[in-house]
Amino acid sequence: MTPTPPDLRLRVPTDEDAYAWHEVFADREVMEFHGGAPAELSAYQELTARQRKHDAEHGFCFWTVLDEDDQVLGFTGAQHWPHDWGPVGEIEIGWRLARRAWGRGYATTAARATLERLRAAGVAEVVAMVNPGNTRSVAVTRRLGMRHAETFAIPGRETEGHCFRLALGR
Repeated sequence: MTPTPPDLRLRVPTDEDAYAWHEVFADREVMEFHGGAPAELSAYQELTARQRKHDAEHGFCFWTVLDEDDQVLGFTGAQHWPHDWGPVGEIEIGWRLARRAWGRGYATTAARATLERLRAAGVAEVVAMVNPGNTRSVAVTRRLGMRHAETFAIPGRETEGHCFRLALGR
């Protein structure tokens, strides 16, 4: 029997979401594959502002994920790849959730909602860059039907990123 997906809602990040993201991502375990240490509040203020602009310009962004009680769990969504290495020019899908949301289906459910919104926006293909040691995120890519396509060295780190791809089709 397939478990029922969790109830969740995605919204364009608000100014207040910067504070919530800062709080839920203050966990070193959550940040293990995202630089290792929690970021300053100002980083999330800049990120939420950038995501609002991206949504206004392109119709998608990294949206805030809210649970059934409207509590912020983190984000999922998509943006243009922001670096000068890796899948330059591609649309990246991604997710980062509070540890309390792990193992409950939120990442996969939110990512599937993201894929539907991207299809509606006319996006033809997405990539996900994942540290190969991040088995939880690798599992999400597999549940989404993504395939490992390339491996990139990550500048300034002694690790690599696996690039997974998915054609969205209509």
